[in-house]
Amino acid sequence: MNDIARKEVNEALLAGQRVLDSLDKASRYLDKARTWGVIDIIGGGFISGLMKHSNLSDAQACLNGVKRDMEDFKRELRDVSMVCDFDVEIGTFLTFADFFWDGLIADFMVQSRINETRRNVEQARAKVVAMMNSLRSIH
Repeated sequence: MNDIARKEVNEALLAGQRVLDSLDKASRYLDKARTWGVIDIIGGGFISGLMKHSNLSDAQACLNGVKRDMEDFKRELRDVSMVCDFDVEIGTFLTFADFFWDGLIADFMVQSRINETRRNVEQARAKVVAMMNSLRSIH
């Protein structure tokens, strides 16, 4: 492999690592939100709901960063003739409904969205790791 190709692979690996870092950070916030969500469901009250949504807000910000990082990663993959055909699904967390109705059904709906987003983050992470392993094999 020539120096230019090696440089492009290294740039792609760095971009992939940024995606992984952002996904991991989002995952930590989602885990915290999930914990507070359970407390909220079993009757935690206003504070647990506030903590849950604070962590969801932080997770949402991280996931927005993931989208930007994924675009960079895709661009770098194209530079080494690899295609990335997946995205991270980012949804909303029903914040208004959860605070407005503050009932068991709204709490379960939010908890369901947290769990779904967490699964999507894990799937995206596995795909990014696989792409990075492919990059390392040609490096």
